[in-house]
Amino acid sequence: MNKRSLAILLRARMRPNNNSSKFALSPITNEMQSNPQSNQSGSRATQRASQNRQKPQREFEHVRESMSLAISMNKTEVIDSVLNDFSEGYFTLYYENRRRLLLELAKEYDLNRTQVRELIKQYLGVSGVEAQSPGPEDEGVLASFYRIERNLRHALKPKYESLFERLNMHPGGLKFLTILRADILSIIAEENIASLRALDSYLKEKLGTWLSPAALELHHITWDDPASLLEKIVAYEAVHPISNLLDLKRRLGVGRRCFGYLHPAIPGEPLIFIEVALLKNVAETIQEVLWDDPPIPESEATCALFYSISSTQPGLAGINLGKFLIKRVITLVKRDMPHISTFATLSPIPGYIQWLLSKLASQSKLAGDDKSQSSADTSGSTFWENLFEPEEEKALMDISEEFAAGKNGMEVMLNLLTSTNQEWSKSAELLSVLKTPLSRLCARYLLQEKKRGKALDSVANFHLQNGAMVERINWMADKSEKGLHQSAGIMVNYVYRLENIEEYSQSYFSSGNIHASDEIRRYVEPLKKPEATAN
Repeated sequence: MNKRSLAILLRARMRPNNNSSKFALSPITNEMQSNPQSNQSGSRATQRASQNRQKPQREFEHVRESMSLAISMNKTEVIDSVLNDFSEGYFTLYYENRRRLLLELAKEYDLNRTQVRELIKQYLGVSGVEAQSPGPEDEGVLASFYRIERNLRHALKPKYESLFERLNMHPGGLKFLTILRADILSIIAEENIASLRALDSYLKEKLGTWLSPAALELHHITWDDPASLLEKIVAYEAVHPISNLLDLKRRLGVGRRCFGYLHPAIPGEPLIFIEVALLKNVAETIQEVLWDDPPIPESEATCALFYSISSTQPGLAGINLGKFLIKRVITLVKRDMPHISTFATLSPIPGYIQWLLSKLASQSKLAGDDKSQSSADTSGSTFWENLFEPEEEKALMDISEEFAAGKNGMEVMLNLLTSTNQEWSKSAELLSVLKTPLSRLCARYLLQEKKRGKALDSVANFHLQNGAMVERINWMADKSEKGLHQSAGIMVNYVYRLENIEEYSQSYFSSGNIHASDEIRRYVEPLKKPEATAN
């Protein structure tokens, strides 16, 4: 192993995978150890403990002062040093002091609502101009409108806007702002604070503007790139972890592509990157993509398969850089390789099992409350839901004595899916029984389970809003522990049909319409009604 390869490996292993938006630092706790044998040493310990408690407060006051100066100062010649003090000091703060600082920023440097109300009163007090084309005599009234509107626009800008604007122009400031927003999101996840939500919304809007596609560089990442860039690919790969340097080299070699968006203000660090496999056909399993055998000649490939998209900045959550990345990669690949005719994904389904377990648990409880012995019995509660076909129910009950106990098929499946170490995945008999119901319920989850009119699954929502369609469900496509845990090993192919991308995207945005193949649609046809039983 050469020095360059060793450097990539060591740095990637040492670097934490920063996919979480949790604070980097935890609150400090200083406990004074008393020594009954020496009052003098106890006094020194008390003094040290007092100094240790005072230090975080002094650091907080220093950072708060530099933040205030960065917002209020007008002298450009000293603003850089103030911004340096603020950004560097921020990283010295512990969790609670970061939280205090961000809350103060959100509340104390918000817009002046008293001024806004006064301007609105002035605006409403000005006599209106009724005509569509006002005459010369109305110019004075219009001038009043324009003046008040200008002042109102200015008053509606929060004071912290100047901090964001100045940091964006400051070396390293854009990266710092993404870290700042990651911390804001971390607090909001624990405390629903209106002022912080407003702060986050404003900063998100600013970041979305500054990171527009026009400002981003699409970079083809290869093995010849600097080690500092490659180690970030290893560290930030969030879908299919890179196991070793050979794995990394394969993903960047013949038959594979890796593209990332870079920004000039954050050099050497992709904001988001996508991995592509060049194949003869749309892959059904991730094992076909993360191969050990040599790839096919690129001239024989007809499919560009997107198998991993990873964001490197938690602070850019909700800013859809992936949409622009996929479309630019499709354009680039099509230009360089006209023989590629199919653009598809092999995607995880991260929310499927969580949704299914919740559904099975609630329906099993209803079955118990109604003394129902079969999932096919729909005569119970109003909230009762038939999750299984009659033949699926029978197959599940037939295996219940040997593999998992249960009063009905839902209880049996619930017990199997929550078994230790995913034991069900190691039995050919169980796999045969579970394949049909799990695949069918997965299709329902992808096509019919929605939140605010959009697909409940986050990955599905991402590709559908980008203009893809749901093409195929793949059984046991990812047998890794993660794959089994989040989707029972099932993966899905989304297909981007170039002629339909804009139409499908618009249809999904406007009405939540999900386009899918006939094969997928058949999965969600109404369940067969159970045959009536004679008394």
